[in-house]
Amino acid sequence: MTAPAESPTIGRATDPTPPAPPARGGWRSSLARAGWLRTPVFAFLATRLGIMAVAYIAVSVIPPASTIYHLRGTDNRLLDVFGSRWDTGFYVSIAEEGYRYQGVELPSVAFFPLLPLLMRGLAAIVGDAVVAGILIANLALLGALIVLYRLVLEEWGAAVAERSAWYLAVFPASLFGSAIYTESLFLLAAVGALYLARRGRWLPAGLLGIAAALTRLHGLLVAVLLVGEWWRQRRSAEAGRPSLAALAAAAAAPLGTVAYMLYCWRAFGSPVAFANAASAWGRVPKPPFATMAEAVQPPPGGWLSGLLGGNIHVDNWIDLLMVLGFLALGCALLALSRWGEGLFVVLGVTLSFASGLLMSQRRYMWVLFPAFVLLGVWGERPWLDRALTLASALGLALFTALFSTGYWVG
Repeated sequence: MTAPAESPTIGRATDPTPPAPPARGGWRSSLARAGWLRTPVFAFLATRLGIMAVAYIAVSVIPPASTIYHLRGTDNRLLDVFGSRWDTGFYVSIAEEGYRYQGVELPSVAFFPLLPLLMRGLAAIVGDAVVAGILIANLALLGALIVLYRLVLEEWGAAVAERSAWYLAVFPASLFGSAIYTESLFLLAAVGALYLARRGRWLPAGLLGIAAALTRLHGLLVAVLLVGEWWRQRRSAEAGRPSLAALAAAAAAPLGTVAYMLYCWRAFGSPVAFANAASAWGRVPKPPFATMAEAVQPPPGGWLSGLLGGNIHVDNWIDLLMVLGFLALGCALLALSRWGEGLFVVLGVTLSFASGLLMSQRRYMWVLFPAFVLLGVWGERPWLDRALTLASALGLALFTALFSTGYWVG
């Protein structure tokens, strides 16, 4: 299934009578011009309604994992699924109680502050941090899809824009875009920053870069993305040459990380408290090749015996294949001289993989949105479009079912 292509006939008159004035009958032409809104909304609704249906059914028919901590009880099944699984509890506790660093097994200071800050603000209106977090995540995902469509439309046209938004929305790890995780908020900030930079609005682009860095450590790489865009425009004869002040705005994203480091220094006595806290999960810097070498160690008895006996760690292999796939896409972008986007993807893969764990790599790869634009270009081949959609939809359904019942999927 693919997102519906824009029809060139929408809004055309089908009879000889002159069209009505826009104030009275212009809704059809307005609808035709709103393809940039219609297609992303379709991708969002189709995938979100799909994962809600799968989640609802999965909780009913699949035996749950041994321990699930229900933040708000189980009276509302969907609220429980998207607000009470794995990392969601940390963001809720930060929003409601603040950070914890010392004296706890898993310090919440490992999680960056923008999402819980927004949750706290919205909870004052809606009355519940869990509801606030789910609303923020889903609205951010919808916004990211709309902005991505607009971004790609201006350079590649409607067909590539539709496929890019669709592939991003149906990617297996996109289920985290509807739970209380930072992925969708980061996507909105990163895609929005590049979109504004393309339009020459460097100051708000830089501010979104700072917001991305307040969302997660990978926000640092938005500076690479924007500096690459600045250099492209600087060398282009078609666009106005951006100023050195624009370069400063493009490189401003690390200020978000610095701000969080200053907070950690003041509150906990260490500017790298968030990195120290991450070690509680086993995330310590390690050369990527060392992590890969550990992943491909043969099981006891050899590969054939392990495969037949079900002793292969399939979860790790899924993450490893995701890493290798996105690394290849980043290198392809570099080969096409898309320096900013290519470096954003390659460095994003490297930063994630250098954490010393394969765990969660599929989720980290999802935010590297230029890869989906490249897939959108390649997806003009019908067989590839169908293969990507089918594999992604099946993966999204599987991961949603497992996540809903408390099993680890990223």
